[in-house]
Amino acid sequence: MNSNIQSITLSPVSPISAEITPPGSKSITNRALAIAAAAEGESILRGALDSEDTRMMMDSLQKMNIALQHDPEKSEIRIQGTGGAFFVPDEKTTELFCGNSGTTIRFLTAMCANSRGIFRLDGVERMRQRPLGDLVNGLRQLGVSIESELKNDCPPVILRANGISGGTAKIPGNVSSQFLSGLLMAVPYAKNETKIFVDGSLVSKPYVDMTISVMKAFGVEIHELKTEEGTEAFRIPPNQKYRGREYVIEPDASAASYFFAAAAVTGGEILVRNLSRDALQGDVAFCDCLEKMGCAVEYLPNAIKVSRTPKSPLHGIDVDMHFISDTVQTLSAVALFANSPTTIRNVANMRVKETDRIHAVVTELRKFGVRVDEFDDGMTIYPISSLDLDAIPSSLEIETYRDHRMAMSFALVGLRIPGVTILDPDCTVKTYPNFFDDLNRVCKTNFKKQ
Repeated sequence: MNSNIQSITLSPVSPISAEITPPGSKSITNRALAIAAAAEGESILRGALDSEDTRMMMDSLQKMNIALQHDPEKSEIRIQGTGGAFFVPDEKTTELFCGNSGTTIRFLTAMCANSRGIFRLDGVERMRQRPLGDLVNGLRQLGVSIESELKNDCPPVILRANGISGGTAKIPGNVSSQFLSGLLMAVPYAKNETKIFVDGSLVSKPYVDMTISVMKAFGVEIHELKTEEGTEAFRIPPNQKYRGREYVIEPDASAASYFFAAAAVTGGEILVRNLSRDALQGDVAFCDCLEKMGCAVEYLPNAIKVSRTPKSPLHGIDVDMHFISDTVQTLSAVALFANSPTTIRNVANMRVKETDRIHAVVTELRKFGVRVDEFDDGMTIYPISSLDLDAIPSSLEIETYRDHRMAMSFALVGLRIPGVTILDPDCTVKTYPNFFDDLNRVCKTNFKKQ
């Protein structure tokens, strides 16, 4: 999956006019994999994403002797569920290496708690800096023996699994929705009824809604509660079982955002197939941002079309992207070509992703000579239109920080500005290994690879 390309230099293109079906959603694929592994019977996942993150999940499941067959050509995964607990040899620690896949380590940490045995979950150096303490504390409240090996609330974590007792847990909602999603996915197997309360505002709530939808599709019961304080809360009956099934995975809405943005940046049109306004993924709301900036958005029964004529300007906007923070980098690239500043707010959780995404975006945007104001939970981007275009350097190297979304987002800038070079483009294998091939096909740009 890795081509060892050190850089890609893009060339500006004419307005695009194309159609595309992005690969399957990483978020849905990894949720479905974890749930299907714990289900009774066989599941067939169709439209599944083949990427570094999903392979990390599959590799970990196979280390626990879960039988699965992966057919990348068909985008299909067959998986034989265990009916609950994952198999672990007696008196042996099962080592699970999760790379830099947040969904893998967070979901499996919770799901493995239903088993019997000792698990050690670890990742790359950056993963060892990413927080896991809220999930660890949540599991402890439900009777699970778990600790951070380095006592810093980050991986590696040691889990001495003996099932989940259930009961009541309170978990902060302001860092990552994946902590809550992991707990929700695991607790249907608990011995007693479980209630989970979210302390404070829940970041990326659409991803929790996605989790609940996948859980219900595999046959378990979960109830959303309303507390007197108005906070999120959930009640999950005990001793349930997921049931194996055939499950179709939507195209990745975050991946689609790059092609929607390509239409906005070039002044063209793109039709993304097999996505709709009613998709499970909240990131389809990225199209609302583009509409506010001056693009036309058309929601069809099984597709979304975004267009902008070259004569129609892009306008800067002031937007809260709390619930769609995975598309902030994409919008930042579009904002360069607006006719007024764009302010992105309420995305402090971006600082604990694959990199500190707020600071990384600000650093790389400033290379174009534009003013970018960084603040704790967002940024304000002043457009290139405020500059003398001749003052922009003739060649610019964009650092990607081993972050797939940095590479894909800043490639969009190269569709308008000559000489933009994306370093380490292979980092896109994390979620979209064929991104640059698809971008080339859609935009007909001429890449220079080194």
